[in-house]
Amino acid sequence: MQLSLYSNFIFCFILLLFCFIKSEKCDFSAESNHLHVCFSFYALYLLLLSNMYVHICVCVCVCVYIYVCVCPPARLLTSVGMEGPMSHRAPLGPPSAARFHRRRTSGTRDERYRSDVHTEAVQAVLARHVERKVAVPMPSKRRSLVVQTSMDAYTPPDSSSGSEEEAGPGDDMSGMEHWMSRPSQLGPAHLGSTSSSVLVDAERRQRQRRAHLAHTHLAHTHLGQSHHQQSHLTATTCFFFPLYCRELAENITLAPCVCLFAGVPVSSRVSAKIQQLVNTLKQPRRPPLREFFVDDFDELLEVQQPDPNQPRPEGAEMMPVRGEALGVVTNWPPSLEAALQRWGTISPKAPCLTSLDTAGKPLYVLTYGKLWSRSIKLAYNILHKLGSKQEPMVRPGDRVALVFPNNDPVAFMVAFYGCLLAEVVPVPIEVPLSRKDAGSQQIGFLLGSCGVTVALTSDACHKGLPKSATGEIPQFKGWPKLLWFVTESKHLSKPPRDWFPHIKDANNDTAYIEYKTCKDGSVLGVTVTRIALLTHCQALTQSCSYTEAETIVNVLDFKKDVGLWHGILTSVMNMMHVISVPYSLMKVNPLSWIQKVCQYKAKVACVKSRDMHWALVAHKDQKDINLSSLRMLLVADGSNPWSISSCDAFLNVFQTKGLRGEVICPCASSPEALTVAIRRPVEDSSQPPGRGVLSMQGLSYGVVRVDTEERLSVLTVQDVGTVTPGGLVCVVKPEGVPQLCQTDEIGELCVCSIATGTSYYGLTGMTKNTFEVYPVSSSGGLISEYAFVRTGLLGFIGPGGLVFITGKMDGLIMVSGRRHNADDIVATALAVEPMKFVYRGRIAVFSVTVLRDERIVVVAEQRPDSTEEDSFQWMSRVLQAIDSIHGVGVFCLALVPANTLPKTPLGGIHLSEIKQLYLEGGLHPCNVLMCPHTCVTNLPKPRQKQPEIGPASVMVGNLVSGKRIAQASGRDLGQTDDNDQDKMINCSSSVSLTCLQLHKRAERVAALLMERGGLQEGDHVALVYPPGIDLIAAFYGCLYAGCVPITVRPPHPQNISTTLPTVKMIVEVSHSACVMTTAVICKLLRSKEATATVDIRNWPPVLDTDDLPKKKPPALYKPTNPDGLAYLDFSVSTTGMLAGVQMSHNAVGAFCRSVKLQCELYPSREVAICLDPYCGLGFVLWCLCSVYSGHQSILIPPVELESNPALWLLAVSQLRVRDTFCSYSVMELCTKGLGLQTEALKARGLDLSRVRACVVVAEERPRMSLTHSFSKLFKDLGLHPRSVSTAFGCRVNLAICLQGTSGPDPTTVYVDMRALRHDRVRLVERGSPHSLPLMESGKILPGVRIIIANPETKGPLGDSHLGEIWVHSAHNGSGYYSGYGEEVLQSDHFNSRLSFGDTQTVWARTGYLGFLRRTELTDANGERHDALFVVGALEEAMELRGMRYHPIDIETSVIRAHKSIMECAVFPWTNLLVVVVELEGSEQEALDLVPMVTKAVLEEHYLIVGVVVVTDIGVIPINSRGEKQRMHLRDGFLQDQLDPIYVAYNM
Repeated sequence: MQLSLYSNFIFCFILLLFCFIKSEKCDFSAESNHLHVCFSFYALYLLLLSNMYVHICVCVCVCVYIYVCVCPPARLLTSVGMEGPMSHRAPLGPPSAARFHRRRTSGTRDERYRSDVHTEAVQAVLARHVERKVAVPMPSKRRSLVVQTSMDAYTPPDSSSGSEEEAGPGDDMSGMEHWMSRPSQLGPAHLGSTSSSVLVDAERRQRQRRAHLAHTHLAHTHLGQSHHQQSHLTATTCFFFPLYCRELAENITLAPCVCLFAGVPVSSRVSAKIQQLVNTLKQPRRPPLREFFVDDFDELLEVQQPDPNQPRPEGAEMMPVRGEALGVVTNWPPSLEAALQRWGTISPKAPCLTSLDTAGKPLYVLTYGKLWSRSIKLAYNILHKLGSKQEPMVRPGDRVALVFPNNDPVAFMVAFYGCLLAEVVPVPIEVPLSRKDAGSQQIGFLLGSCGVTVALTSDACHKGLPKSATGEIPQFKGWPKLLWFVTESKHLSKPPRDWFPHIKDANNDTAYIEYKTCKDGSVLGVTVTRIALLTHCQALTQSCSYTEAETIVNVLDFKKDVGLWHGILTSVMNMMHVISVPYSLMKVNPLSWIQKVCQYKAKVACVKSRDMHWALVAHKDQKDINLSSLRMLLVADGSNPWSISSCDAFLNVFQTKGLRGEVICPCASSPEALTVAIRRPVEDSSQPPGRGVLSMQGLSYGVVRVDTEERLSVLTVQDVGTVTPGGLVCVVKPEGVPQLCQTDEIGELCVCSIATGTSYYGLTGMTKNTFEVYPVSSSGGLISEYAFVRTGLLGFIGPGGLVFITGKMDGLIMVSGRRHNADDIVATALAVEPMKFVYRGRIAVFSVTVLRDERIVVVAEQRPDSTEEDSFQWMSRVLQAIDSIHGVGVFCLALVPANTLPKTPLGGIHLSEIKQLYLEGGLHPCNVLMCPHTCVTNLPKPRQKQPEIGPASVMVGNLVSGKRIAQASGRDLGQTDDNDQDKMINCSSSVSLTCLQLHKRAERVAALLMERGGLQEGDHVALVYPPGIDLIAAFYGCLYAGCVPITVRPPHPQNISTTLPTVKMIVEVSHSACVMTTAVICKLLRSKEATATVDIRNWPPVLDTDDLPKKKPPALYKPTNPDGLAYLDFSVSTTGMLAGVQMSHNAVGAFCRSVKLQCELYPSREVAICLDPYCGLGFVLWCLCSVYSGHQSILIPPVELESNPALWLLAVSQLRVRDTFCSYSVMELCTKGLGLQTEALKARGLDLSRVRACVVVAEERPRMSLTHSFSKLFKDLGLHPRSVSTAFGCRVNLAICLQGTSGPDPTTVYVDMRALRHDRVRLVERGSPHSLPLMESGKILPGVRIIIANPETKGPLGDSHLGEIWVHSAHNGSGYYSGYGEEVLQSDHFNSRLSFGDTQTVWARTGYLGFLRRTELTDANGERHDALFVVGALEEAMELRGMRYHPIDIETSVIRAHKSIMECAVFPWTNLLVVVVELEGSEQEALDLVPMVTKAVLEEHYLIVGVVVVTDIGVIPINSRGEKQRMHLRDGFLQDQLDPIYVAYNM
């Protein structure tokens, strides 16, 4: 044992010594791997020995082995005798990717992952490491660009072993210089050509490997020591480098070699470029920006992208399916008239048709003999008794209308066969319900196109038609002039004995025209030839196995479709007895048709699924029911999705009554193709009918997918049998070229048969698209030389040739590229608690186009016993069911009162008329639920703002784009020596007052303030006066006493509770020391109503100025500081903010001087002012300008116009005023109040031809529609349109723009509304889509400078940008005076500076958005005119979906949405848009507004309305200038104070 131990130890020692010797050559090539493998196996063998000493020895040897063979190459460089700086390097940095790659290939693991835990974490780190390695610049790529050197002496390593970093120009290059100074280590191969090499191959390879290793180590050691942190940053962030590879390669290739790096020439420019890249990558990453910023808006609707996972058809191409051959029966007649002649003569007493009364009793039994004789009699009278012998009204081939009620099948049958015998073309239509019935109006258009001049009707129907006062039948709307002809025998002449109709064999002449109502409500006439009529009857006879003398019960409409084909035509061909059950009887007794089946032992019954459903409801009261006689129950609407449930339920209930399952025979038909398929009655009940449980999602993509999971989103369809005999059916794609579908694809069925319609009468284009279709295969070849007819039915052909119908083309709704069938949605809605809240047959589903896509609308009649809460619960569940099952959202779900939807004559709903009522807003629903959030998915993407864009880059971008900076100024104000107190005025209202009289009265007011008030200089005084002379005298009296006046609107006597708190608030906020008013208002303030509203005892002293002292004040106050406070301008802005603006004496003087120059107000002028004198420009014009300029002012209080709207215009006309000022409220009052009185005013001598300037004063965008309406209305009275203009002022500057007398005409531009939402101004032509007209707000006043600035960055903008209007003027306000401590507002609004550009000028921020445009017009001084266009208030602008919307734009669209909207206002609430509309009309119309408003805002602004509030007129608050107080309205909405008629929350 000891010997073995010692021997093993000696062997390990020898092996270790051998490793040392081997390692001196640093040969890690492939030939040394064998030794490493041998040592590994031997170490494993020693570990298996169970001796502790051996374990110790092995561990020691392994450690030494690892140290020697797997150590970093730093020690190896020392071992080859390398001296100098490289021999005492610092510890290495992180190992490079090249080293990791080399060690990985040599079978070792990186030493950083030496931990035992290295499974998931190691793999993740390695994955990141590999990703980082791929994107890192690789120096080895540049080695291929070396200048032609010795490729034999130098073999480059693998390209994947390059280092991660490279030294830059600023790095420590001592190591590289030392390496370059040792040519002996590199060998002559790196310094000369290949001819200088004298080394043997082995030594050369050894030196190459040694040089390669030294070069690799040098690069890593040098950069790792000097830039450890930098290399780490580069390795983690350098992912842009591949973009620069081509540029680097070009630099390397073209640059001369200036240095050698490890024997490889490189370029210093390359190193500099990489260093620049590395320095760039040190910075934080951000999106790359251009040197300047140009934001081009792009607002496009989302295009629905196809779902990559949507099911696609996979089957083979569907081949046409042919029905069984039409049999040849010897006793079949050659024509239908021949069949009638045969049965009329052979079996004259055989019953043909039995009509029933409303009690279910037989009313009349028509035999075949009677039908034959009466038809002959009618045919004779049609041909010979209408018109004259020379000019008969009806000739063979002419069209004749058949107008018969649904309860008189006998008269209709006689008339129909009478027309066939007379060889005229019958056109069966419905009886017109009223003179203006929309449905009958469309039928009238059909009659006109068919050239119908004669209408056949019954005596009872003729008496029931609407009559005029003279007893004649009036001409219905849209109908041609008709001759009404009664077909009763007593009104007909007996034909001669020798007259018989000519009965021919069936030919291609037109037999009859059947009307068809299209999806849009239009009526088309489908022509059916005589041969098609006969062939169709033969096919039905063969399919249904009809025999002679069978009894058939018909519940269907006998004038068209299945009811006509079976109950009128095929029955006569086979001498069958038809029991016609009228609709009026079905309403009274839904079980009547079953009773007739039992009574007459009928073999066949023709019904619809609704008849089966109502029979289920009423069968409980009926005991004696036996349906064993039925061999065929023909379901005419068997293709509808709800028919299968009706069939199953009917079978389950009546199976015990003798009904067999194989009796139920659904069929598929259309007016164009007649009967397409029908299920045959079979005797073998073991063959179940075909059914398919199809995926609803697959059907929406037009693909048949059988759903085996029995999920909710499935559609169960039943087959409608096989193709009718003699027919050829194929399935083609619904849109585009009629190409054959695949076997698992839904398409439109097309029929090739003789028994089809031939055309739409008079419509050749539509006929070609429907009746002359030539399907093609996938290869493009025709499948048949004969034309096919489109049926309008969607479906597929299943196994065994069974036809399955999934819907109709008319009911197809395409939403976001998916197909949905209206009947399917109806079935889903009815499945939600059926018949509990709505009527089964009174539900309509249609689509409307909203935002370039179809949206689903559901309208149903609500049961009268349903509560509103229950109805909403049902509506919510319906929405959820449709969304879950069909995967589509419903745009609108409306419930209307019972029996209010338009009806067809048979009691069904008139779908097209319902849709038209919805579009017109005349549906009058009682409950409505809008869900635009779920169904509108193609809105434009929200705008992504770029906060990193600075104002400088925006301005440079404007300059580069050729846009100028948006700034403008008025003319120079100049200096004048005018003295305010020296001018005289003659103010005229109800009384005249000269300046001297005003001066004396103001002195007495000042004396009153000093004596009774005890006020000091600078005290605030509230002036609560009605508009008049007292207000002006009190204002100047305050100035004389050194006090600061505040004009306040007095409370309204009829509305004290809401107006008095505003007065008190202004008094308190302004810190008024006293209140001056009249005796009347003093009494009002002390009344009980006022005391109940506010406590008058807390107010300052109230002075009555009706009794003024006679003496003068001891001295008049003269301000020593021009910048001292002159007065406070208190008002409520459009945003609802109450604040007072401080106006200095200097500002007041500059203001009056500027207005005087702009309007040329000289003493000879007369100015009429119809403005409120309490704030803004109205106060300045009322109280200040006339005193300063000396002109005569006619003051007209706007409140007087409420009782006399013509007062203002009469004053302007009588006093020959040339300049007048008013507000929008005054202009609107005149427009509405005097709209019908212009002739009377003209007769009274009203003349406005002298008016040269009618200026509307406002703080908003000019209302172009109102100003144009005003100009157009009073144009006949001499008012020139160019004289009407607008002015603009705001809180910080009461008048910025005002149209002067010598300025150019106001400019109107049209801008793109979509660009305006992105704060961009793009001019478009008038009438362009999304164009918005904007009128100039007036000419800029003298002394005013304007610039457009970005409200966020405060940088100047170009004239193509929408920004905040900043103003610099001598008459700017000094700041806000507010009792709320909002001193921040003052510094921000009145003392702002641009963030760059002209940073020295102090600007006032108006808080309004607008833009400047340089027009082609010139000012008085000859310069081009700069027009300012105000768009809206910044605080009122709504930030929705990243874009800026202005309320007035949305409100304009809403007002146009419905005729009953009187006024509206919008505001945001959380992230929802709230629309408040005032209803002008009955409350029944309130809910009509909800879908109209929602659709209008969606279409024009791409916004979803969250809440629609319908209120009474007058709820939306407005201020004295007629501007809407939207924020007050918002507060009232949130506090539930609006008392709305209806509030709709759009889901």
